[in-house]
Amino acid sequence: MRPTMDALDRKLLRDFRRLWAQALVIALVLACGVAILLTTFGMYGALEETRATYYERNRFADIFADARRAPASLLPVIRGIDGVRSAEARVVEAAILDIPGRTATATGRIVSLPRGGAPELNLPVLVAGRLPDPEAADEIAVNAPFAAANGFRPGDRLSANLNGRKRALTITGTLLSPEFIYTIGPGALVPDSAGFGILWMPERAVAAAFDMEGAFNNVTLKLDPSATQADVIDRLDVLLEPYGGFGAQGRDLQQSHAFVDAEMQQLRSTAMVLPPIFFAITAFLVNMVIGRIIALERSEIGLLKAIGYFDAEICIHYLLLAVLIAAVGTGLGWAVGTWLSRALAGLYAEFFDFPFLIYRASFAAYAISGLLAVASAALGALHSALKAARMPPAVAMTPPAPPRYRSSLFDRALAAMRVSQPVLMIFRGLLRWPLRSALSALGMALAVAVLVAAGFFTDALDTIVDKAFYQSNRQDAVLSFTEEVPEAALEAVANLPGVLRVEGQLFHVAVLRNGPHEKRVPLEGRYPGADLSRVVDEAGRRVDAPPGGILLARRLARQLDVRPGEMIEVAFLSGRRETQRLRVSGTIRQYFGLGAYMDAGFLNALNRQAPRISAANVTLDSAALPDFHGALKDIPALSGITMMDDVRGSFQETIRKNVTIMTTIYITIAVLITVGVAYNGARIQLSERARELASLRILGFTRGEVSFVLMGESMLLALIAQPFGWMIGAGIAALMTSGFTSDLYAIPLVLEPAAFARASLIVLVAALVSSLIVRRRLDRLDLVAVMKSRE
Repeated sequence: MRPTMDALDRKLLRDFRRLWAQALVIALVLACGVAILLTTFGMYGALEETRATYYERNRFADIFADARRAPASLLPVIRGIDGVRSAEARVVEAAILDIPGRTATATGRIVSLPRGGAPELNLPVLVAGRLPDPEAADEIAVNAPFAAANGFRPGDRLSANLNGRKRALTITGTLLSPEFIYTIGPGALVPDSAGFGILWMPERAVAAAFDMEGAFNNVTLKLDPSATQADVIDRLDVLLEPYGGFGAQGRDLQQSHAFVDAEMQQLRSTAMVLPPIFFAITAFLVNMVIGRIIALERSEIGLLKAIGYFDAEICIHYLLLAVLIAAVGTGLGWAVGTWLSRALAGLYAEFFDFPFLIYRASFAAYAISGLLAVASAALGALHSALKAARMPPAVAMTPPAPPRYRSSLFDRALAAMRVSQPVLMIFRGLLRWPLRSALSALGMALAVAVLVAAGFFTDALDTIVDKAFYQSNRQDAVLSFTEEVPEAALEAVANLPGVLRVEGQLFHVAVLRNGPHEKRVPLEGRYPGADLSRVVDEAGRRVDAPPGGILLARRLARQLDVRPGEMIEVAFLSGRRETQRLRVSGTIRQYFGLGAYMDAGFLNALNRQAPRISAANVTLDSAALPDFHGALKDIPALSGITMMDDVRGSFQETIRKNVTIMTTIYITIAVLITVGVAYNGARIQLSERARELASLRILGFTRGEVSFVLMGESMLLALIAQPFGWMIGAGIAALMTSGFTSDLYAIPLVLEPAAFARASLIVLVAALVSSLIVRRRLDRLDLVAVMKSRE
């Protein structure tokens, strides 16, 4: 009578306890893949559900449009457009703020509140205090991050330059809005909560301050689910065109929404690139371990079959050993992934100014990560398990036939080189199992690749900072005007305290079209020879757009499917609002935004106007900064100021934190991969070559020489892995740059030699430490017992 399955179950647990160290290393590698998959899915799900719920609860608009000055009587007509569920008109203006205790000038965006109090769309969440009284002329509510950064509480006061008149305003409350989840001031790259704020003010007061009684300059629309957004936008543009409409745009182009979308796109890219690496390495490590176990247990397998166990039971037994390893890795990955996803989702919620966070443990994420973990481990064990199941009992109970060796060209080359016997053993060990050696090298190559892919971010961001702040934008400050002003205004700017140099810049909003492709972009007019704000090529040389042509960022040119020398249609949404056909004079690589550039003189000529500017770029005497900011707070036509040192500092600080966290995670991942491959490889090598190594000790070889044989194979594989890791890492980095690219920014593929060197150093040290841990077992080898053991 055949024994029950309890015997196999006990053997399974006994084998698992005996292999606990190797199993734990494999489980840790697998846990990394599970944790990353769960974390990215968890953060993505939390951001998506939180944003969707926030939008729904607070009625975030679907379409946004600006105009110069549209009559209030147009609003019922807009509401009558087919597909429009609701529409709300507002007055939105910029203002210079004077904050008590702050020397530097701050900028604010004034958003009117309807006469009824709370808005119908983009409903803000009251964090503290109350909304301003609809009849009050000097009350405002501010966004909560701005209040927190400046220490404001309800009842505090600040001053604002409203259309040339300085007004003292009282803060009645702090708010959060679905419209400003990610709040960036004009010209900034990251949020500056201390220097840029959103101010909600009663409509009556805003209209009176900016001469907008009975009019509006901003409208937001909510659509029916069945509505076609493009049709509504076309109809809205027609209605607003006589009143200086700048072109309506959907939610996808709204600044805050677009930034959150870009972050979610990065999470998706990470989930697609990294976890498969860990699952593949897990399959390889499991294959190594299970294959070696089966080789050592041939007689036991034959005995089990002889006493009545079926082939399927033998196969399942070894698959279950792999599943146990996967279960440990999955459990660790779930625990770490749950903690990480919750913690990081909370950080994301704060960074993106959500009033709440919805985090639900997605059963699908846990199920998918668990299934992939089990599948990768089972796949790694499948070949060896099937081989054991198919082995006839008589064959299994006899020792395996000794391998056949023959002298090869490589052996003759080594003999001619007169290498030592230990070196010869190392090379022969690699050639004896070429597939396993290749896969081991590939595993360590992937560890190198992970570090190369992580390291490239640091170099890429250094390149971005250098090009954006030291080559392209070399001014100390940018002064933005409410309306275009004559070029002669530069003289007044030059006379401000501390101004050393000043240059003008012109902006127009335009829609660029090429056949079915179109893109709404800010069109920049730059004067020839401008040296403070420049367009530069890859070599850092200034590139001026020639008169009569238009210069495009490469990403924009690709989206429009246009090449240098071809004609493009430019529909201006400002100025005379005419449509021109212009030749694309060239393309340049740009990392922020989708730039389009023209000669400022030619742009003025197209609009048949005298030279005008929209902004002034200035360099400053740092000693005169307090006087400079003091003078700015009283300039009527000024709508904003961007201090480039602050922008650069905020950008670098934000990036430095993110890169530090990311680099730490990637180094941990790479070390775990290397330890998993090197440790398991060395353990299997020790078990396979114990008789050989013991024989060397008996023949008089020192412990150092025997250790060299054991460790040399692992370290040689680690060295072989380096160039392949560099190539794979470069490929992963290229995939990541492609996945992270959006309309807002692009990450360049910058691969410096130092990044490759750091990656190789970390992996080689991790491989050496892993081999040294296994090498300690040599000291505990019982030479007599090893020599008595059967191969």
